[in-house]
Amino acid sequence: MSNKKVLIIAYYWPPAGGPGVQRWLKFAKYLPEFNIEPIVYVPENPNYPIIDESLVAEVPKDITVLKQPIKEPYTIAKFFSKNKSKIISKGIINDDKSQSFIEKLLLFIRGNFFIPDARKKWIKPSFLFIKNYLLKEKIETIITTGPPHSLHLIGLKLKQELNINWISDFRDPWTTIGYHKQLNLLKSSAKKHKYLEHKVLNTADKIIVTSFTTKKEFQSITKKPIKVITNGYDDEKIDSVNLDSKFTIAHIGSLLSKRNPEILWKVLSDLVDKNNVFAKDLQLNFVGLLSDSVSDSLSKFNLSKFINNIGYVSHNESIIYQRKSQILLLIEIDSEDTKSIVPGKLFEYMVANRPIIAIGPKKWDVEKIISQTNTGKYFSYNDYDSLKKTILEYYSAFKNQQLSIQPIGLQKYHRKALTKELARLL
Repeated sequence: MSNKKVLIIAYYWPPAGGPGVQRWLKFAKYLPEFNIEPIVYVPENPNYPIIDESLVAEVPKDITVLKQPIKEPYTIAKFFSKNKSKIISKGIINDDKSQSFIEKLLLFIRGNFFIPDARKKWIKPSFLFIKNYLLKEKIETIITTGPPHSLHLIGLKLKQELNINWISDFRDPWTTIGYHKQLNLLKSSAKKHKYLEHKVLNTADKIIVTSFTTKKEFQSITKKPIKVITNGYDDEKIDSVNLDSKFTIAHIGSLLSKRNPEILWKVLSDLVDKNNVFAKDLQLNFVGLLSDSVSDSLSKFNLSKFINNIGYVSHNESIIYQRKSQILLLIEIDSEDTKSIVPGKLFEYMVANRPIIAIGPKKWDVEKIISQTNTGKYFSYNDYDSLKKTILEYYSAFKNQQLSIQPIGLQKYHRKALTKELARLL
């Protein structure tokens, strides 16, 4: 029996780094085991803000990867400010009050002249190329994955032209994602975003989302079938590592300006002031981008001397840091708009077998997952007493060499199990 072919239209692909690339890289790895042949379409010359060459080795050797050139506006943006355009492309957007004129201008241009996003010029050439390829290869199913959500507009045009089977995958929401409000949108631009979102959700044959909150949100916009397939973890070829000798609290990934848990810095500052032994043991590891505002906040709470700012590392190295840390830190912006964000690293955290401290909005989807899997504890941004109590409990267990967790039910989050769910949908 010949394999069913499916074309996956993506922007992020190795050597791109970060969690966005891994979702479809892993699906592509496991789909052949379910008699589905993935063909991937990606840009030839993308502007990836983070590069991780180690992920190239994970691309299946026999997979067909189609590439076409893309025109992006970041060259023009660099004319105004190379540093600011690079920072914005990485998703680091300062608070409105601390934005410079250049930042506000770049965000205004990005939000109002590039709808739905800065990759919009790739829509037309991609549509023409893919249309011919689909007809030639007799492929009946396509998948678009966003953000960038302009890729869904490629799917929309192909659906309208060929009436092809189209699955639209949303790794993040569209108009309700946190940074959307910071794009300084004109009323007409905001209306156009809403229109395009509605059009995509009501034209795609099926929709995939990564959280139950996003599913509920989209159900108010469309009656099309919506399936939750979260991100997950994979088997990693990592040798066993020794735990840190210090009481390390590690954050893996970008810690942006609004992901700034001052309640945690306050707790740690108070504990350091009152306990010299705790102060000698404490170390804060930041593995990834650390925004200036978070760094300034740590300084305000006199925690600068405890910081080990490691910066961006390869995916394999990040796994090592996860497994040797005493505690893993998961932070999300305290906003109604972020309840649906389930970071991909959560699932790697869960199999690292280290306690997770998650701080985020109330009724965050992450709270439910952590509770069900017994992998850590969740706190809102005003849970000072309970957060302090938990850190002291974890520290006591650390001193007694007994800091550990007993996870349950993790198997359903393995990338192969998740790919099985995708294969059923296809």
